[in-house]
Amino acid sequence: MSKAARIFTLTVALVLCLSSMAGASAFRVGDQGTDVAEIQGQLHSLGYDVKADGDYGPATAEAVKAFQLSRGLSADGLVGSATYSALLGKTMPEVVHSTNAVSNAVVSESMNYLGVPYVFGGTTPSGFDCSGYVRYVFAQAGIYLPRTADAQYECGYAVSTAELQPGDLVFFSTYEPGASHVGIYLGDGNFINASSSRGVSVASLYSSYWGSCYIGARRVM
Repeated sequence: MSKAARIFTLTVALVLCLSSMAGASAFRVGDQGTDVAEIQGQLHSLGYDVKADGDYGPATAEAVKAFQLSRGLSADGLVGSATYSALLGKTMPEVVHSTNAVSNAVVSESMNYLGVPYVFGGTTPSGFDCSGYVRYVFAQAGIYLPRTADAQYECGYAVSTAELQPGDLVFFSTYEPGASHVGIYLGDGNFINASSSRGVSVASLYSSYWGSCYIGARRVM
């Protein structure tokens, strides 16, 4: 199979994965609908800078975090049952949504740089290192991450391997202890990263090498 055919096949698989529906226990970035608009409307009425447009984006997440801090709740930017009750004074409805649009944008953007060479300290499409690549891709979706892998490992919240979704950050301990390498999870056990040996490329999270140095994942959206 040619390189172009492999990329096309992987892209189709990712689109199918990203379009699948999944249940969730909290409203989060990427969710849309009247429930989100109600959350936003209440936040706006409390003085937070957010529009009730029914689209749960980064601005809504920041407003939720500020509200959570004001109520002594865990400031994760997710509207779970405790936050929903504190904000709206009623029981939270069942949350059902598709994989969020921001994740979709991140995964789509990540594929645009397949084959870009690895450059230590590289932060542009002329050459990336691992964290420079991740930071650049997320910035194109309006999400700004720290520069280094270890700092990125402190962002968002931890997710287990069983909970991994496309767009999550996956971390590895490679040339030094701790989070020294990072990639973007694509689904089906695959992730994309800027590796020193292959540049921007897709790899399996469960390969003998990457599986042995995997240390965890974070969700920042």
